[in-house]
Amino acid sequence: MTTQNNIPAGYKDSAVGIIPQEWEVMQIRDLGRVITGNTPPTADSSNYGNEYMFVSPADLLDDQKYILRTEKMLSAKGYTQARKIPQGSVLYTCIGSTIGKIGIASDELASNQQINAVICNDCGEFLYYALLHRTNRIKLLAGEQAVPIINKSDFEKIKLPVPPMVEQKKIAEILGVWDEAIEKQSRLVERLELRKRGLMQRLLTGRTRLPGFTTPWQKVKLGEICKERNETKCEHLPLLSITAERGVILQSESDKKDTSNEDKSKYKRICPNDIGYNTMRMWQGRSALSAMEGIVSPAYTIVTPKAEVDPLFISELIKQPRVVYDFWTHSQGLVGDTLNCKFHDFSQVKVAIPSLPEQKAIAEVLTAADNEIATHRKRLDALRLQKRGHMQQLLTGKTRVKI
Repeated sequence: MTTQNNIPAGYKDSAVGIIPQEWEVMQIRDLGRVITGNTPPTADSSNYGNEYMFVSPADLLDDQKYILRTEKMLSAKGYTQARKIPQGSVLYTCIGSTIGKIGIASDELASNQQINAVICNDCGEFLYYALLHRTNRIKLLAGEQAVPIINKSDFEKIKLPVPPMVEQKKIAEILGVWDEAIEKQSRLVERLELRKRGLMQRLLTGRTRLPGFTTPWQKVKLGEICKERNETKCEHLPLLSITAERGVILQSESDKKDTSNEDKSKYKRICPNDIGYNTMRMWQGRSALSAMEGIVSPAYTIVTPKAEVDPLFISELIKQPRVVYDFWTHSQGLVGDTLNCKFHDFSQVKVAIPSLPEQKAIAEVLTAADNEIATHRKRLDALRLQKRGHMQQLLTGKTRVKI
């Protein structure tokens, strides 16, 4: 049943949209006292130690509700000069590119001046979810300045839909179940990624051999087992992006803005089983194996493994720290930002490789590890999506909880 204004029965219009009749619109300052963090003088090293957590935006992690550890710590002396933030307070980044990062103090702590803390009157967990849910709208308050900022006075006036206390606690309890599941799944993915790194360190260096393989590894130059692909004028092919985390993907699927030139005649063709690397960032290990055909920026060098090497094996081998260090020593330039590793330099780096059958066997092990990680990442993404759906329903009152 709806009213004449298409407002459902039991609901009302408000400054933050249609909400249940029993709910109120409240400002953050109605829910607690807002304070802005500060930084004890860094020139005095005795202000810093290992006694009290000192929060910066980097310590506020996406899948972690409570702040359990921080990169920097204060000494007792430094803590006397900091603004104390009680346990249970909600911390929210309000300056810079990290606006919207959020967490709850698991203990008494301090924070820097990029963070506003709400010392809550009561249910801090509900406020945490309410702010998290409205973060995209809150970010708009910062405008498009060179250094985005939400002033404390603007932050504490932000309006939120707030149910009665008993409903706040029930909503927080329900969403907390999803947080626990997300945190467990996130830790599982981290463990699997760590296990894969360990496998790579052992298998790609020959420290651990797979059963049945005893033939000694051979030292070769990369130029002996790879050749350069330098094909241009392929504008009809799709534009691809080479990323550190996701490998070679369509530019349309990238999080980065498309800054490519309209004239793509000089863009380079990359094919399946080619390796693309950033010519000026190879000393940082910026490379990826492609599973598709397309074109990439001229800033990349495209390498094709020859028939005697497995593409996946060699693509993983050249990311190993020792090999990346060799790319740095072979790069040309005076300083880091001007170093470049063209194919001639790439081709001079020496690596140790096993026989092709052993390469393929190692690649199969690493592929299996990747597939397992991908499966659990999908589950993690599904949990995050489900949580967002529950937040949208519960924090707007569209779905009511049973008390």
